[in-house]
Amino acid sequence: MTAHQKMDKADDRNRLDDMVQGLVGTPMDRPDGPLKVSGQATYAHEWDVPGMLYGVLVRATISKGRVTDVASDAIVGQNGVRAVITDDRLLRRPAQGGADEAPPQGSKQVDYFGQPIALVVAETFEQARHGAHVLAVSYESEGNAAFDPEAEDTDTDLPEDDQFEQGDLDRAMHDAAFTVDQVYRTPGHNSAAMEPHCAMASWDGDKLTLRGSYQMLNYNINELADALHIVPDNIRMLSPYVGGGFGSKLGISPEAVSAAIAAKEVGQPVCVALSRPQVFETTMRRSETRQHVRLACDADGVLTGIGHECLVSNLPGESFYEPVTQATHFLYGGKHRKLGIEVARINRTCGGSVRAPGEAVGMQVLENALDELAEAAGIDPVDLRKRNVPDRHPEQDIPYSSRRFTEALDEGAKIFEWDKRNRKPGSLREGEWLIGHGMAGAARVNILSEARARVTLHADGRALVETDMTDIGTGTYAILTQIACDMLGLPADRVETRLGDSDLPSGPGSGGSWGASSSGSAVFLACEEIRRAIAGKLEIDEAELRLGNGKAGSGQEARSIREILDGETLSAEGHIEPGQTLEEMQQATYGSYFAEVAVNAVTGETRVRRMLGVFGAGRILNEKTATSQCYGGMIWGIGSALTEELVFDNRDGHLVNHDLAEYHVPVNLDVPQIEVVLLEERDQWASPIQAKGIGELGICGAAAAVTNAIYNATGIRVRDYPATLDKLLAELPEA
Repeated sequence: MTAHQKMDKADDRNRLDDMVQGLVGTPMDRPDGPLKVSGQATYAHEWDVPGMLYGVLVRATISKGRVTDVASDAIVGQNGVRAVITDDRLLRRPAQGGADEAPPQGSKQVDYFGQPIALVVAETFEQARHGAHVLAVSYESEGNAAFDPEAEDTDTDLPEDDQFEQGDLDRAMHDAAFTVDQVYRTPGHNSAAMEPHCAMASWDGDKLTLRGSYQMLNYNINELADALHIVPDNIRMLSPYVGGGFGSKLGISPEAVSAAIAAKEVGQPVCVALSRPQVFETTMRRSETRQHVRLACDADGVLTGIGHECLVSNLPGESFYEPVTQATHFLYGGKHRKLGIEVARINRTCGGSVRAPGEAVGMQVLENALDELAEAAGIDPVDLRKRNVPDRHPEQDIPYSSRRFTEALDEGAKIFEWDKRNRKPGSLREGEWLIGHGMAGAARVNILSEARARVTLHADGRALVETDMTDIGTGTYAILTQIACDMLGLPADRVETRLGDSDLPSGPGSGGSWGASSSGSAVFLACEEIRRAIAGKLEIDEAELRLGNGKAGSGQEARSIREILDGETLSAEGHIEPGQTLEEMQQATYGSYFAEVAVNAVTGETRVRRMLGVFGAGRILNEKTATSQCYGGMIWGIGSALTEELVFDNRDGHLVNHDLAEYHVPVNLDVPQIEVVLLEERDQWASPIQAKGIGELGICGAAAAVTNAIYNATGIRVRDYPATLDKLLAELPEA
């Protein structure tokens, strides 16, 4: 049995509201939680594969040029080294998310410092690491490498799809009652997932099994097949547990292809695990940005113009660029608009998707500029935003789907007691600490992606959910279980969910915040088909069917599922596709942030003392996992505001802080008690289950609430992130 739905029109049935079991939306514990905390969940580096050899990547020590010689003979056969792989199929960088084909290959060409150029394979990891360290490599360096995206001689291009102009912004700025015209800068970021990248490859004849840490098996299997020049049917990928990704594991990466090539060549399984510096150097970075923002409003604070022009960077030839202005296009009104992105072509590690590409850095800057405009106009920052929520998309003139932005602003202000905030910058003190309050809006585009899932209801009344969708810590195991439980009327211990196996029906992958709503919709559709089959056996309409606690019926009469099935197994595949609703409606998720900071007037140290986030993201499928995602996004926002930045040496382009000792993510003492409020919402245009994505919303503007609060505390505007103490010390008022 199959069930297919294309979202060409709204689905306002809200069926999950009326199910007997009532698990969807509750904070149900993760079914995989006990396995993870007891060490029984098998991550990429933990598979027990007999005969395993180990590979360590060799990285380039020039920034642009060619490899002319690799002295393999000097180390092969010595100290356990079995092979040195320099195959032309080796990847120079990872595939972009959703590429569905191999990224640039051929390790002889060097595009950036740290690029993988060879793989040393040995009997132990330590032997492979030593071999990689001593392997002699000769280069022919090219002297025209570019490292500084803002240098005058750096080549740039203007993507046609991201240049937009409407009206006359210059005139709007000239005629406005109040304006903001500022340049802001954000540094590059690394995903820095807890689990480093790893791949284990083993061959059985022409069949490859690759165990790894990847987010999107539906694309990764095709990327791997393309890189190896084999057919996807000869590959099985396994990623049942992924220890975080944040975009860094969207596409197939160098460790996977090198492990597969090496395993074939030496005739034994090969494991390639990246060290933390290798993770930083060979996976995707978020581009640094320079953002020129212009805002114009009338005397009542109503926007008449918005300008958001950005410079980002990537390697020459890469099609991806940070979509900085993504939310600026639709969030606020303003008749006169100019938005654009320019891409600098430089020889740094590859730019790609890092959690909430676009909004993570675009929203924090836009929300800084809104705060500056509120001050210039003498209008409360919350009220200014509410005055500029448009009725229709200001550029495309299409309606919005469900949008609880205003409610998020109001609810946040109420809970935070915004009316009691410090109103005069630098005026509230506690000893040597300056106290400030700030807020910001949140927005992230919503996407529904094609997904399939199979649900099997066994004769004993147990159900099995299967899809190659992954769980990267987001709660997929729990959410898909909850949907199946409610639709089939089963308790959670009667439903098993299997993920992360490319032999299973193809899901959307974990990325773009689309995983839960897309895979959840596929499971929902499969369960609906099974419900129809059960209703048919009872000779009733499916709409009348009541399933709960393992029983089925209508009205007062109910029979056990086992009795109804009478030894039969029912199986159905659900298939969801995006449709016209994505084109006809502006779909997004929304929220607000409120923060209180203390800035030390002597040292310049900033401490976030409390933080609140209020979010609307359609139907919340699991309160606990959704809240956890928002926690994580807001914590990353604190890091973006105060500590996180990739530092490159512009002499040769190498990444200076390529480990967690020097790339400073927030730790326990940096993070206050965070409060998250999830608004009740249903979006009938987004999916059959009325859910939208929430995995990335929590970061989209969070940093701005912190830096706006720093201004409120000190009177200092930090427009060059992060707001480290050296950027505050010179202008701090006397203690």
